[in-house]
Order: sequence, then C-alpha cells, then structure tokens
Amino acid sequence: MDTIAAIATSHGVGSIAVIRLSGPASLSIAKKLSKKDNFTPRHATLTSLFDTSDDLIDESLVIYFQAPRSFTAEDVIEFQCHGGKVVADMILTEVLKHGARLADPGEFSKRAFLNGRIDLTEAEAIAKLIETKSIDAAKILTRQMKGEVKEFVESVRENLVEVLAFVEVNIDYAEEDLPQDLMDQIKNKLDDLRVELKKTYESSKRREGLINGFKVAIVGKPNVGKSSLLNSLLNYERAIISDIAGTTRDTIEEEIRIGTHLIKIVDTAGIREANDVIEKIGIERSKMAIEESDIVIAMFDNSREFDDEDAQIIDMLNTYNEKDILHIINKSDLDSKLDFSSLHVDALKLNCFEQADNIALEIEKILDKSSLDDSLLLSSKRQMEAVKTTYESIEASTDLLSEGELELFAFHLNEAIMSISAISRNFDRVEILDKMFGSFCLGK
Repeated sequence: MDTIAAIATSHGVGSIAVIRLSGPASLSIAKKLSKKDNFTPRHATLTSLFDTSDDLIDESLVIYFQAPRSFTAEDVIEFQCHGGKVVADMILTEVLKHGARLADPGEFSKRAFLNGRIDLTEAEAIAKLIETKSIDAAKILTRQMKGEVKEFVESVRENLVEVLAFVEVNIDYAEEDLPQDLMDQIKNKLDDLRVELKKTYESSKRREGLINGFKVAIVGKPNVGKSSLLNSLLNYERAIISDIAGTTRDTIEEEIRIGTHLIKIVDTAGIREANDVIEKIGIERSKMAIEESDIVIAMFDNSREFDDEDAQIIDMLNTYNEKDILHIINKSDLDSKLDFSSLHVDALKLNCFEQADNIALEIEKILDKSSLDDSLLLSSKRQMEAVKTTYESIEASTDLLSEGELELFAFHLNEAIMSISAISRNFDRVEILDKMFGSFCLGK
C-alpha cells in the first residue's frame, strides 16, 4: 500500500501546523527529512527538517506511531511545525518528493475503517464532529466516537440473528427438540425490537437539528414585521424594511447563536394570493422553508383585522402537528384591531424594536428540550433510513410469522439484518450458522 500525506490543520496563520503521513514509507521519509536514524514510537522528538538541497526548512516535533497502534493501524508520522501556510506547504512538498502521495479527502479515516480501527458509525461521528458548531452536538458525537451507535446496532443485529437462527432451525431441522413456546418468544422479541427501533428513529428525526443545525422560519402575510423581527434578532439591518407589502420577495437566511444552539433563521416572503410571477416563486419558497424548519414563528399584525390571509396561514400550519409553532402578535404598541381569541392558541405579543429577546428566549426553551433528551441520537440520514427500513421489515415479517409462512418471514428478517448492519459493518451469513450450531447443538 502506498503512503499518503496531508496537512491536518486548517490553512491560515496559527502557532502550530500538523502534517500527517500514513503508510509503509512514513518512517523512512521522516528519517530522510530529519537526517535522524531512529524515532521512539509515541515519543515527541524535536529535530530540524531539511529539503532535498539540505537547506533548513524548520525545527519541528516529530511523533512516530508504529503500526498497528495508530489511528489508521499503519505506520503514522506527524510533523508538528510552526504555523502558517508556507512552512507546512514546504514540508508537505518535501514529503511528496520522497515518495508519498497527497491523501484524498477522508482517506485517513477510510484507511482506519478498512483496517478495522473504526466502524462506519465512528467514521461518521468524526466527520460530523469536525463540522459541528453546537456544544450539544459535540457531546453527542463524542459519545458516538466511543461506540454508542455501534453498541446499539450490534445489540439489534444480535437479536435479529438469534431470531433468524430459531426460524431457520425450525425450517431445516424440524426433527430437533425445540421449545414449545418458540413462536411466542420470537414474536415478543420482535415486538420489543420494533418499538425500540421506531422510537429511536422518531426521536432522532425530531432532534436532527442538534447535529445538522436547527432551522427557524418566520412566516406571515406581507408587512406583518417578519423582516423587522429578523433584524432585531440579528441586531443589525439584514433585511430591507418598508411599508410596501411584498418587499421581501425571496427567503433570506442567516445564522445566529441562541443559547448553546447555532440556528439558521429564515425570513420568508409574505404568504398571500399573488399575481406577480416572481412573488409567487418567493411564496413557494416560503412554504418550502416551513417544510424544512424545526420551529415556525407565525406572525400576525395587531393593528389589522384578522382576514382570509391570516386564516390561510393558520390552516396551513395546522397540517404540521409535529413542528413547534410560536404564534406572535406583532405591533403590540399600536391600537389593537386583531381578534385572536377565537383561535384558541397561545400567542406572544411583540414590538420588534423592543422585545425580540423574549422570542429568542422562547426559541431557546424549545431547543433545550431536545438537548435534555439523552436517548440515542442517530447522526446521519443514512443511519436513520437504515433504522426505518429495519423496523419496517420487522413489521412486514410479523404477520407472516403468525400465518406460518416461515420462508417469507425469514426473507424479511434477512432484509432487516442487512439494513441495520449497513450502519456499521456488513452482515456475514456465518453468524447464522454460529447461532444455529451454538444455540441448538445441531448435528450432535
């Protein structure tokens, strides 16, 4: 296998930069650059580094991680040099001259996976942890790097393999002595698994924003003060404000930190019946923003009577029972003409220029609820889809078991095992044989 190299730290000015190598030539390349004959594994060695013309590049710390006790399970060298783009690039250039090649994106983690140092769940957690901007997400992803999702997958997989072994024994070895209540045992086990998987999927779906960032959409008819609220939350004039209805004709997105959460807040075009083609596109994008949001701020104008446009927005939001919706009555400093009592929903009163902090506090309370839930959180759509497919396959198998269709039941159970296994590692049919012969002592 060839030796790969890359700068492991972000580009820019800093006190330290790290160049990482992995592969069989790593140690020999370090010896050539340093003109040293020996490096003690897992010890930091301060040494000068030279280019092929014997000119001094830098004085650097060199750390040698001997295979297999390294992140990739290969020989790994780390050069810790003075920061800044120039020095790190000079060292990387010399490393490449001595036979290494530039690593592809993610190739160090890929090698760690292929060499059995990490599984797919841990690899995904590493990638997400690097990108995360949330304290809560960092805590969750750190647990996943330690194998939280892996343990969950292995537990589900183990139970499904055990059930499949029971069934295949019943199909192929009916003459063997099997427990009389075998079918009840299988059904109870599958019911427990299905409930656990569905709960994990739905909980992860609700809290997806902890990993990928929450989205908050501000919606309402034109000229109710959506852009004023955005500007107030951001504490600067991001959106144009005017008394002309339809000033905001497209969605405006900005990131803002509320408490420990970094959220994307979306100011949408006013929702109404429009004849203007461009405004219609903006309204469609507003509806899409609602679909994609975790929290919806629905704004209404205290100084205007409740009308069909307001009713249309209420009806539309009523279709999103799973979303958190904050109803805001804006322009509370003006004479009230809005009768909101008949809708039987709680609403906060707001003057955007003075009270936006109250809205931020309400958003923070909603987001903090997600953080308090310490149940397992799947960190990617790939993981969530795999869990969803798994519990759907289990559901499909249950009726077949009751009807005695064991071959079809086994087919769906195999699908479930394949789906859950895709999260961390491939499924090997040898596991079924181990269960069959181990649990039932067949062929004795």
